[in-house]
Amino acid sequence: MPSIRPLRSLLLLFLAISVEALAQAPAPEPVTADASVCRHRADTACLQSFNLPGDAGRMRYYASQAPGASNGAMPRSALVVMHGHPRDANRSFEAGLRAAEGAQRLQDTLVIAPLYQVPEDQAAHCHSRGVPAAGSADAAWTCAGWLSGEPSLGPHPIGSFAALDALVAELVQRWPGLRSVTLAGFSAGAQMLQHSVAFAADAPGSVTLRYVIADPGTWLYFDPVRPQPQMAGQSTDWAACGTGAAFPGACSFVFHAPPAASACPGHDRWKYGLQDLPGHLGRDAAAARARYAAAQIDYLEGALDSSADKGAFYPILDKSCAAMLQGPFRLQRGHAFAAYERELLAPQRPRRFVVAPDCAHDVACVLPSLAARPLLFPPAP
Repeated sequence: MPSIRPLRSLLLLFLAISVEALAQAPAPEPVTADASVCRHRADTACLQSFNLPGDAGRMRYYASQAPGASNGAMPRSALVVMHGHPRDANRSFEAGLRAAEGAQRLQDTLVIAPLYQVPEDQAAHCHSRGVPAAGSADAAWTCAGWLSGEPSLGPHPIGSFAALDALVAELVQRWPGLRSVTLAGFSAGAQMLQHSVAFAADAPGSVTLRYVIADPGTWLYFDPVRPQPQMAGQSTDWAACGTGAAFPGACSFVFHAPPAASACPGHDRWKYGLQDLPGHLGRDAAAARARYAAAQIDYLEGALDSSADKGAFYPILDKSCAAMLQGPFRLQRGHAFAAYERELLAPQRPRRFVVAPDCAHDVACVLPSLAARPLLFPPAP
């Protein structure tokens, strides 16, 4: 019977060589979701992050492509969509994707949706399903703080407006081909964005910075005046001016300060006006006014965001005295503010005011609408 010792020796040698080869081979890369999903919907694969200045913590955002991705053309434009009060960054991101897809601009446009985090134990009234909870490394605000420009919580705070400036700088650094960045806010995101314009940092490098303000609840006025509708030279009630796409009908607006005996003594305080500006914003009233007048801004409203009907989400609309002095509903408030700035603010360049037909208070209708395309997507740089 032949000896099995040589065979056993060969087998042991083979196993030793195989183990050594495996040890020297590079470890397999972790399996991740296909990044192409990010051109179609929000997914954890789409989340990017960066560290805010001053050790303020991490900020996360959805991105339609990863930095340095080789599966498409280098983006020349970015569309940054700001979420609303529920912090529905995933839904805002998908509205931006649908808008870019409908405009046939998804190939050359980077779609971004930042997430302003709130600590999990404070987020019961401003949380959306599918959005990641705040982590220990994240910068975090209160439910209302981020949309008012307040500093973040924690030992190294940063204002939410300054965090937005940092995000723009981050995008330009990570996608160096960008030449145009359009910041679009809807609902509370639009309110935050409209306020932030007056305190924003300069655009980095040769990048053009643009803003689209869509359906905010209230507006930042730069004078103590407020709108009064009139018809045929006589003051009239807002209801007489129509609603929806028919507004303002035959009405125009005049602007005057409310009487001193008004029940709204704080109507011109921050966040409705420029009185009592928080010091951390870094500009006085005159500088804020000049900055807003110089910015590239367009306005967008849903035609049906103009009543107490269900789709207008009237129960969550700010109905304080200071807010109601701006108008009864979002569309009316938007028309009135646009008239105010044409008459009194004198912006340095024309600003468009566009109404999206058949849309109520719904980012998934307003941003992807045909009416919104010229505002959201400038000619390719």
